[in-house]
Amino acid sequence: MLIINRRLPISISAVSLLAAALSVPAFAQAPYPQQQQYPQQPIGQYPPQGQYPQQLFPPAELETLVSRIALYPDPLLAQVLAAATYSDQIPDAARWADQHHYLTGDQLAGAINADQLPFDPSVQALLPFPNVLAMMAGDQNWTRELGDAFLSQQPDVMEAVQRERQKAYNYGYLRSNPQIIVTNGPYIGIAPVNPGYVVVPYYNPAVVYFPPRPGFYVGSAIGFNFGISLGAAFRPWGWGGYNRFDWGGHAIFLNNARWGRTWENRGVYEHPAYASIRRYAPAPAYRPGGGPGPAARPGAPVAAGRPEAHQLQPRSEPERKAWQNGGTRREEHRGEDRR
Repeated sequence: MLIINRRLPISISAVSLLAAALSVPAFAQAPYPQQQQYPQQPIGQYPPQGQYPQQLFPPAELETLVSRIALYPDPLLAQVLAAATYSDQIPDAARWADQHHYLTGDQLAGAINADQLPFDPSVQALLPFPNVLAMMAGDQNWTRELGDAFLSQQPDVMEAVQRERQKAYNYGYLRSNPQIIVTNGPYIGIAPVNPGYVVVPYYNPAVVYFPPRPGFYVGSAIGFNFGISLGAAFRPWGWGGYNRFDWGGHAIFLNNARWGRTWENRGVYEHPAYASIRRYAPAPAYRPGGGPGPAARPGAPVAAGRPEAHQLQPRSEPERKAWQNGGTRREEHRGEDRR
């Protein structure tokens, strides 16, 4: 029996975290604390079907694991947790989203369908959010740990999110504003004011889960200016008010159906509400414009069932950093698909 060494001792004490919080002058200096070195585990090498991980995450480790996403609006948080269970698909999805970021609305949804992407629909649902996918792809060990925890400890993960939200709320950082509605009691919910416009908050967990230092303006700790518009074209993925949590029942609903992927059924699960979204098997890598290509390489287009029909326009550094600087979505490219 293969046993995975999944636990990572937490060496950061509450005192040191508090000291870090006091020394950080502004939330925009870092999107999350310095990355921990989660254990390396080759993708796909999991215990045999039906066997749960032998070592589960204790509450304190789960809080650290979810801290960077706990303040995301509920619909976005639900999609991140589900997509993390397909962590091996995240890097290619992040590259595709980055190269097609200039497409929006119906054009983006059309490109997702036209390119016959080999990603699970839960991962496809994050393609309008290249910043989120880039964050997940940039720390693949964290993404894998998050997905594994959600597969095996879904109620515990949700409780950890609530504990982190309660801290941010108690210290005055988390409040309703023109972009989100925060409800408190008995569970803290974060909903977009407009279900068709989902913000991606930017904050430093070393700040928002600790008491504010004297003179610090708590209203500046979380940036809610960067958002993505999602129209009717993204309804099949559940956007527009159809992704939500049942916090008391420890359940997530994607496109109005309860998400049921667990450690036991992860090899065969297909979300019933994604029945209208076709699933394509991965195909050999190809060159833009058609024809077979060499093996996948960094920067190459994602393998799919047909030649790439769109311009590939990776984001510039100012575009990538717009949300970190508290700005709104910016677009510097004017490709042939841009309207």
